[in-house]
Amino acid sequence: MKLSLQSIQNKDAWKGYHLPSFDPAEIAANTAKKPQWMHFGSGNIFRIFPAALCQRLIEQGKMDTGIICCESYDDEVITKCFRPYDNLTIAVTLNADGKLDKEVIGSMADSLTMLYDGDKIAEIFKQPSLQMVSFTITEKGYSLRNAKHELVPAVVEDMANGPEGCKSFMAQLAAMCLGRKHACGAPLALVSMDNCSHNGEKLQMAVMEIAKAWLDNGKISAEDYAYLENDIAFPWSMIDKITPRPHPVVEKQLIEDGLEDISPFTTAKHTYTAPFVNAEKTQYLVIEDQFPNGRPPLEDAGVIITSRDTVNKVEKMKVCTCLNPLHTCLAVYGCILGYTSIAEEMKDPELSAFIDKMSHVEGMPFVVDPGVIEPKKFLEEVLTARFPNPFMPDTPQRIATDTSQKLSIRFGETIKAYIASPDREASELNLIPLVLAGWLRYLIGVDDEGKPFDISPDPLLPAMQEKLTGITLGGEIDAEQLRPILSDASIFAVDLYECGLAEKVIGYFQELMAGPGAVRATLKKYVH
Repeated sequence: MKLSLQSIQNKDAWKGYHLPSFDPAEIAANTAKKPQWMHFGSGNIFRIFPAALCQRLIEQGKMDTGIICCESYDDEVITKCFRPYDNLTIAVTLNADGKLDKEVIGSMADSLTMLYDGDKIAEIFKQPSLQMVSFTITEKGYSLRNAKHELVPAVVEDMANGPEGCKSFMAQLAAMCLGRKHACGAPLALVSMDNCSHNGEKLQMAVMEIAKAWLDNGKISAEDYAYLENDIAFPWSMIDKITPRPHPVVEKQLIEDGLEDISPFTTAKHTYTAPFVNAEKTQYLVIEDQFPNGRPPLEDAGVIITSRDTVNKVEKMKVCTCLNPLHTCLAVYGCILGYTSIAEEMKDPELSAFIDKMSHVEGMPFVVDPGVIEPKKFLEEVLTARFPNPFMPDTPQRIATDTSQKLSIRFGETIKAYIASPDREASELNLIPLVLAGWLRYLIGVDDEGKPFDISPDPLLPAMQEKLTGITLGGEIDAEQLRPILSDASIFAVDLYECGLAEKVIGYFQELMAGPGAVRATLKKYVH
């Protein structure tokens, strides 16, 4: 059987799958007449989380429209992974007992690309019924600058030329909002659901920096700028659902169920995707209540709608202490120790003790209870249920991607909290500096047995490796060679020399680099 609108009419063939209880074609027709929710970013997290939330609301009779999914980067995901399957996807939940919950998601009413369907997307922006445009485009998607903090050429060109014919996505987005202003004048919420700190602010800053350049260059009016500033809302959010890349075990199960043409593939832009998505069951979405044109009743599907202050507290709890720093620690050390599974790492006595102690002893003293999610329970769920789930095929190699972009928020914020505390000192920290030293050791690209391994993609990788040139396993290390890295506050959020941690990081790094087996020996020495 094939994944299609026609196929899912035969419910007997789809036993064991939760099928949409509505007619996806009818929902698509309603959406075309009265669009309510648009989303940019067609990746795994969107299809198994926001799209599934929309499905819940349609099934509850609380929405009669679906999501229009748009892709601004990799059009092949739409043309090869959405449209051939009638915009359906299979969402597979990986339970800790090994049971797979399988659901066909039918809430995606249309699938469009900025490359081929830009005019149609711009027209949808003009509809007064549109209430929210959400995003899962990764943190890099909001950046106007390259690794050297220079505006990229396309953005420079767009800033000079104005809203017509923009090439960069943030400029295209600003232009479409202005098209809405001139067409209907209705307000709109742009909701970043990306897993990054202050995501709404990042989106707002990008849009408004482009708009300010247009204003200064005489390309838009003061009224246009005021519309973007006052009528476009940028609510903050915190999203949490571990969603690994499509896994062969899940693919095998779907094929055994009789599904054809379901295998993962890699696009020309190196996106690894499939007509199915697999993820853990646990999920959280907390959104600031800032929707000037109304919104779907997201809280009826389990979303926490709250204040910006509460979103910020939840985000800091997760990103700075209870999940993301633990992931980064497991990522860099897992790669060095030859692991390819987070769940297997949790069986490692040193690694499990490392993240347990780091989170409880060094991180939790500075966590503020947000009131909507209890930090201790959240952390225990991560340590005892989520990370150890043997059926979650998540890898340290995936999580190690872009580590240089993550260290400042995942560890720097806690370091800054120690610096600001009247009765604590950053120099008290032992395990967080050991993670930072582990990252330097990881960048050498040699495992604990002395064998080379592939380092995950990272925008700063060439620059970091250049700074580490000549440092080899078992060789002499000149501490001064590390100064340009450890003093870089753009990486760590602080100058590690100024806060008294550089010497500790250097000492750990020298121990980790002593020779084969030194990583394991260092962990045994410090984490128990």
